[in-house]
Amino acid sequence: MTDVLNALVLFANFVLVPGVAYGAQLALGALGLTMIYAVLRFTNIAYGDTMAFGAMCTVFATWWLQAAGITIGPLPTALLALPAGIVGAVLLCLLFDRTVYRFYRRQKAPPVVFLIASIGVMFMTNGLVRLIIGPDDRRFADGGRFIVQAREFKEMTGLAEGLAVRSTQALTLAVAVVVVIALFWFLNRTRMGKAMRAYSDNEDLALLSGINPDRVVFWAWVIAAGLATVAGVLYGLDKSFKPFTYFQLLLPIFAAAIVGGIGNPVGAIAGGFLIAFSEVTVTYAYKRFLSYLAPDGWAPDGLVQLLSTDYKFAVSFVILVVVLLFRPTGLFRGRVI
Repeated sequence: MTDVLNALVLFANFVLVPGVAYGAQLALGALGLTMIYAVLRFTNIAYGDTMAFGAMCTVFATWWLQAAGITIGPLPTALLALPAGIVGAVLLCLLFDRTVYRFYRRQKAPPVVFLIASIGVMFMTNGLVRLIIGPDDRRFADGGRFIVQAREFKEMTGLAEGLAVRSTQALTLAVAVVVVIALFWFLNRTRMGKAMRAYSDNEDLALLSGINPDRVVFWAWVIAAGLATVAGVLYGLDKSFKPFTYFQLLLPIFAAAIVGGIGNPVGAIAGGFLIAFSEVTVTYAYKRFLSYLAPDGWAPDGLVQLLSTDYKFAVSFVILVVVLLFRPTGLFRGRVI
């Protein structure tokens, strides 16, 4: 029985807890992406770099607060700096909307034109972030590092394996829950949220009902930029801030949105956790886990790793292709890409 408990703790330590934190980050990113697709009806390739820009603004604000001696005890100072990052990302998105996307909206351009335009915006944003903060890793996390420490867990339980839960992992889940609840309340309870849903379902009927399309577009960008910043900051706190990493995150975020059903907020959340756990479980080395469960003498010699962590994004790509081939509307019947 002890070996089974050790195996479960090991699995929780390296698969369950990281998977939940990573899934929450992908879910928030996919929510912002699906908001843009639902309201503006185009695939925003620049979304990953929007996350990087918002996180970069938060990093600078965090460093300024830390230099001024302003902290919030065991919690990361980045929580105080988060509004500054959101404002920066919102201003960036509104700038590109006014200078790029609005022109094509007035021309009634097809979605592929918006997609190509967003690729140009992606390169501009990526270059801007690298120019300002540089291409290297930037750490900005402070406060308490662990909620549960492996050594204390071992002493408390007497098990050979210890469970470690970082504060950033718990914070990611808590913030994600609060943000998702606030978003669904906004969409279902407020007048603007209902207007956005109506505009997404039937644009012509919404316009006939007196809904202002400019206000809908404005709030769509505000919400998407806010979600991008929160997701980017949580990922940076959990790992570290590096501009190119957010470009790489675009694939799993897209996969999460499409697997769940692009344009469907519930699907975006489900898709985020599905992609996260798929990546973590496939790239985890199960040698120690199986050693606890296997009979004596049957312990595996190799790592028992299905795929190297260097290729974890291939998991997202494979799932994305399979879903597009066999269920283009996703698990929760969103729109067809």
